[in-house]
Amino acid sequence: MAEERDAHTVVESDVIVVGAGPGGSTTAKWLADRGLSVSLLEKSAFPRDKVCGDGLTPRATKQLVRLGVDVSEEAGWVHNRGLRTYAGHPQPFEFEWPELAQFPSYGLTRPRSEFDAMLADLAVAAGATLHQNTHVSEPVIDPASDRIVGVRAKNGAEFRAPITVAADGNSSRLALGMGLEKNRLRPMGVAARAYFRSPRSADRLIESHLQLWDGVPGASNLLPGYGWVFPMGDGTVNVGLGTVSSTASSQKMNFRDLMWKWLDNTPPEWEFNRDTMIGQISSAALPMGFNRKPAYGRGLVLVGDSGGMVSPFNGEGIPYAMEAADMAADAIADALARGVGTASAERALHGYAARLEHEWGGYFRLGQIFVALIERPEVMYLCTRYGLPRPTLMRFVMKLLAHLYDTNDGDWMDKTITTLTKVVPSA
Repeated sequence: MAEERDAHTVVESDVIVVGAGPGGSTTAKWLADRGLSVSLLEKSAFPRDKVCGDGLTPRATKQLVRLGVDVSEEAGWVHNRGLRTYAGHPQPFEFEWPELAQFPSYGLTRPRSEFDAMLADLAVAAGATLHQNTHVSEPVIDPASDRIVGVRAKNGAEFRAPITVAADGNSSRLALGMGLEKNRLRPMGVAARAYFRSPRSADRLIESHLQLWDGVPGASNLLPGYGWVFPMGDGTVNVGLGTVSSTASSQKMNFRDLMWKWLDNTPPEWEFNRDTMIGQISSAALPMGFNRKPAYGRGLVLVGDSGGMVSPFNGEGIPYAMEAADMAADAIADALARGVGTASAERALHGYAARLEHEWGGYFRLGQIFVALIERPEVMYLCTRYGLPRPTLMRFVMKLLAHLYDTNDGDWMDKTITTLTKVVPSA
């Protein structure tokens, strides 16, 4: 059940998870499944919204299926079968999600306000205790061991556990309280999005726009970044714009202005205008490429955005947060069984960080190289102008950008991408 705690309350559990987004709730669910007592702390109350594209690739679909979620359309999910890409040519390139051994061949769409609440409910059903309106202000550190042994909320409540998970997003007050700063030399993105009533709501493809123009397409200036259109199936679409820099020191931009410059020149029949917009344009940071390390240290485990687990290739973070949650739960359960604080338990927890590096380190490093190449609009223009007409090349690039390829077998594209991720140093 969900609970709210008053000041001076002390709650004991096996594990504290701070943040009930996709990473935090999935971690709590997997830990509860392993028979552990879990305090899941959320600073606001459900339902609550987050800035997101709301579109999930097959990589995220796989994680939901593993969690036992009914992802059928009858259960309220909108299925998509691939990605349509516009860039430099009148006709877009359509990429059907590939048939792979490791991932299903369909993606999903669902508003974050519903998605996050559903995952939190899943954690509670497994046995975790959700504490809403619990804004964590600082870690509680044992001076003798210099380890985190709990957290303190703004209302004065304390939560104690031998292991704490920081799943509290990009700013991660908890990680900062433990002295973990972001690496500003890693890529950083920003996403802005809004909802529109549009006849495109029933489209079965999600969409990316790799060239954004400040006037008539092809006869004006290129804007930095990329755009997306994700049909929601309910008469609305999620439309957004993302920018990415190879470091976190990019210049400040007016994202509202950038979005309208692009949207004002989209086809009128799409109905992306001020009269059809629902709510307002909102934005959020996208921390990429393991921009905060280590993923484990002194009793604190980082999951999701708190550890910069967003793909530099496409700005996707939800599947990585959910995959990390599974890996973290494995390591935490193992450590608790070995005896927290022992050398054996520490090896298990450090193994989580090593596993992340093994799984995504090379891929994220390739993403950093990719961002450094295409962050300038003129370079993106050349890549799309000469790449889009070549279907085989585009299919290869789309598999790479979507992180959808078989690592153990597969076709020559899968094997080539897997080899590339293994020969580059880890991010």
